[in-house]
Amino acid sequence: MPDSTVQPPSFDAAFSARLRELIFWRRDVRRFRRDPVAAELIDELIGLAVLAPSVGHSQPWRFVLVEDPARRSAVRDSFRRCNREALEDYHGERAGLYARLKLSGLEDAPVQLAIFCDEATEAGHGLGRKTMPETLRYSVVTAVHTLWLAARARGLGVGWVSILEPDQIARGLEVPGDWALIAYLCIGYPEEEHADPELERGGWEDRRDLSGCVLRR
Repeated sequence: MPDSTVQPPSFDAAFSARLRELIFWRRDVRRFRRDPVAAELIDELIGLAVLAPSVGHSQPWRFVLVEDPARRSAVRDSFRRCNREALEDYHGERAGLYARLKLSGLEDAPVQLAIFCDEATEAGHGLGRKTMPETLRYSVVTAVHTLWLAARARGLGVGWVSILEPDQIARGLEVPGDWALIAYLCIGYPEEEHADPELERGGWEDRRDLSGCVLRR
């Protein structure tokens, strides 16, 4: 049997520092320039996303580039409906603050990418998800985050739009019934750069001290 052992690359302190910087600068972007993004670059990002880990090596991610103007318009309509309903859950000062937030880049982002989980995938033969079937969807989230970091490293911004009707989006994009919407991403070159998160800058939520989130047992 041939020796398939390979030596892993060595990541020095300088690389680790740059990686930390990349993670720090990953932001949920809502303000995009309308400059086009090369199709080859998007293909490259998806190619990196699919290197993410997946339960049982099931690779359940499915990518849909939403390019048709009518389909994009339907997505925007869904966002508007959901956003109006969400606003009704808030009152007083918090409602006014919510109404002023910019919560999507659907109007300007040159690239829109819907990412689904194929819940009927036969890849992986069910390994690792008998007791935790939700790990199939978690696997897709790892692909989303991998794509997000890769995009940031190439100067692109990504915005995750979650104020949508998943079933409506799936029907509008005519995907198989076993596919579940995990993320609808807006991708493009950011109109502006900020070190702090949009919602912190907008006064919605400050960064909290999460030291208590680590327990030892």
